[in-house]
Amino acid sequence: MKSRLTLLLIALFVVGGSLLCSGGGWIHVKALLAQVLLRQAWEQTLTQGTTFKPWPWADTWPVARLRAPEYGQDLIVLAGQAGATLAFGPGMLAESARPGKPGTCVLAGHRDTSFSFLQQVQPGDVFVLEDRNGDQWKYRVSSITVRLAENLYLEQLPIARLALITCYPFHALRPGTPQRYVVLAERE
Repeated sequence: MKSRLTLLLIALFVVGGSLLCSGGGWIHVKALLAQVLLRQAWEQTLTQGTTFKPWPWADTWPVARLRAPEYGQDLIVLAGQAGATLAFGPGMLAESARPGKPGTCVLAGHRDTSFSFLQQVQPGDVFVLEDRNGDQWKYRVSSITVRLAENLYLEQLPIARLALITCYPFHALRPGTPQRYVVLAERE
């Protein structure tokens, strides 16, 4: 009787563990597939000059490409800052300046995925931001600060700047921290 109960418990644990692992694996498969679809949508945007959604039910679309060569980053930037958008990559705030234009182009990303590399960034590092016309703009990091989210205001200057913003601290256990890590870079 004891050995049957033991075998039943083992079988339940194996089945339960398999289900948990396959669920976790599915998340990674979806993330990899999403990146392929985002890159295809970006390429279509560049070649055809119109907006392409990465999948038919998407509520966002590629608007730029951000590269940080020193850190091996090549990210497709999406329209908007909703949580569903940021789950797939950094998002460009609608009210921000367009890439390369005067004002501040603001990109937001999750601290534990697309913008995790920001914790290594140093003043003087260079980012390349490509717009949907294929124009590329270089930005050099001028400052890195930590600010309270409620006091986060970026002054609009007549120069072209790039602001990369993520939650802070990077290894916080809870989402929605009150601080933001802000990397400012000026166009070269």
